[in-house]
Amino acid sequence: MENKRVMILMMVMILLITKFGCGKAELHYVGGGKSNWAPNINFSHWSSQQTFHLGDWLYFGYNKYQFNVLEVNETSYEKCIEKDFIKNITKGGRDVFQLTEPKTYYFLSGGGYCFGGMKVAIDVVHSGPPPTPALAPATNRSSMAAVPSITGHVITPLLLILILTSPFLYVDFLHYIF
Repeated sequence: MENKRVMILMMVMILLITKFGCGKAELHYVGGGKSNWAPNINFSHWSSQQTFHLGDWLYFGYNKYQFNVLEVNETSYEKCIEKDFIKNITKGGRDVFQLTEPKTYYFLSGGGYCFGGMKVAIDVVHSGPPPTPALAPATNRSSMAAVPSITGHVITPLLLILILTSPFLYVDFLHYIF
């Protein structure tokens, strides 16, 4: 009977680890640097050298008085059409965007800068377990920096595993279940 309980406990732990995975989101500096959302940068070449996964973040650093960042559809991207955009992610010149779907995202800068090459297509792949949002940028407007933070999606399974593996709580937990 004790072996059965141990096996069930181990299966629960394996399921938790499998479900929540060990992946972590990555922060991609668009164009390769902290202030590279600007003209005269080959964004197509930069994005072709990157691998973007679900949950990853894009960081756009730019002069907020001169440029903007608009998410657009493929046709608007190809023709540099800035009206009827999907989302304006322009906030302060140091902006982040999370990649939440396995698809191609399209971004451009309005005001004619798109025609000069200020546009990028981001192909998001869905491979392996979905990453945990362990690197979700904090929204600290004073420093305007993207700072990693740990969320409940990471803490909850870790606490559960800790409780389930604790020798003092193990017996109480098994008595509670059985």
